[in-house]
Amino acid sequence: MGLELYLDLLSQPCRAVYIFAKKSGIPFELRAVELLKGQHLSDAFAQVNPLKKVPALKDGDFTLSESVAILLYLTRKYEVPDHWYPQDLQARARVDEYLAWQHTTLRRNCLRALWHKVMLPVFLGEPVSPQMLAATLAELDETLQLLEDKFLQNKAFLAGPGISLADLVAITELMHPMGAGCQVFKGRPKLAAWRQHVEAAVGEELFQEAHEVILKAKDSPPTNPTIKQKLMPGVLAMIQ
Repeated sequence: MGLELYLDLLSQPCRAVYIFAKKSGIPFELRAVELLKGQHLSDAFAQVNPLKKVPALKDGDFTLSESVAILLYLTRKYEVPDHWYPQDLQARARVDEYLAWQHTTLRRNCLRALWHKVMLPVFLGEPVSPQMLAATLAELDETLQLLEDKFLQNKAFLAGPGISLADLVAITELMHPMGAGCQVFKGRPKLAAWRQHVEAAVGEELFQEAHEVILKAKDSPPTNPTIKQKLMPGVLAMIQ
């Protein structure tokens, strides 16, 4: 059995892994795991990833979880263009710096924006107070400013002259609040130009394909009580 990737394109790190593998011409078998149906919580999926999270990778008898670890594994196993994860010590360190920063900052705030604005009230039927939503969006705005000031500055890409894993991880995060109807690029011309650069480097068709599911998230129909009961503990832990 060749490379298998367990993904749901509703998930931002899954989108990053999917885009990278497709753009790099890495052959893989897509194993769909539907998060909103709770398939990641099944005993069968736990055999692949005991953490019960996507993305997950299976390469023969070898399994791997965590999106950054998966992305780095793929850069090391396959011949991919150097710009994704440069060999130059300091250029690679810039990519590493962003990947280390984003976990508890941009990822957290983009995730909370989607769930507080759409997924909790619409999909799960759990009200979110206007005060909570306003605080979440304000925190997201502060993080976007940090992204611009610290990492993007006046460059075309976050970590160097070409697209890298840092850009790919960042853009897939920012499309999460876009799926909730948050216009994160409005009023931010540098960030909007960066998005255009990233989309062009990835390819418009692949970019749109990867984000089709998340951009329809606000139209998600309410789930049933059984699925809600199954998902709620994990959702609440995820958006703390």
